[in-house]
Amino acid sequence: MKKIFFTITCFSLILVGCKEKNKSNNSEIDLSSNESITLENTISDVKIIPIEHATAVLEWGDITIYIDPVGGASTYEGQKQPDLILITDIHGDHLNVETLQALNTEKAKIIVPQAVADEMPDEFKEIITILNNGESKELLDIMIEAIPMYNLREEALNFHTKGRGNGYVLNIGGQRIYFSGDTEDIPEMRTLKNIDKAFICMNLPYTMTEESAASAVLEFKPTQVYPYHFRGNPDVSDVAKFKELVNSGDSNIQVIQLDWYPSQPY
Repeated sequence: MKKIFFTITCFSLILVGCKEKNKSNNSEIDLSSNESITLENTISDVKIIPIEHATAVLEWGDITIYIDPVGGASTYEGQKQPDLILITDIHGDHLNVETLQALNTEKAKIIVPQAVADEMPDEFKEIITILNNGESKELLDIMIEAIPMYNLREEALNFHTKGRGNGYVLNIGGQRIYFSGDTEDIPEMRTLKNIDKAFICMNLPYTMTEESAASAVLEFKPTQVYPYHFRGNPDVSDVAKFKELVNSGDSNIQVIQLDWYPSQPY
């Protein structure tokens, strides 16, 4: 599988000033290049590795984090063994027990909401920490905040009910990194503060439109936003449209498109 590696950084001792500096640079990463890209001025790098759809791997020093690992063990060939695994929801594109069983999780801690814990076999019970909406936990020098994720549209309320799944904010390396999980533009997203990197879903009928996603981003104003989880059934969301909406409202927000579907053309 083709992988594109991105190391993105921020200087934790002058975080506010750094965010303003980054906001002035509205460049977009070119997916035609396979080179690693590093933004300088930091004491701690966080590498973002898109795997597919909702799944990512983060590397921070000697810590490796898996977000919603699915797809079987072969999907993670060449990746480091996970120290921390975050699972957002019970749906199959976020939770796959067979994948977890196939991975080497001997040193891993797994963070899940209660609904996911209820789906996990007993072999994982000792390494699971349950984190529900509004709760937080520090592990491996990373403060993890559980953010609500749910639907607002009447026709979509049964897809993701309020309180079942988690988005996450990771306070890591002097940065606040947000993964939305499956959600619409809920008040809890709109009131987020000081987000450096926001990974925002947009796929119908399950989550939200490009317009709703852009509207939320323009309200909580992350330094950088990464559209992900943007294939629905049968449609693919228009991430170029999302970028245009965001930057027409605030040209200081950097929209970065990573290759979330390496096996499928956009």
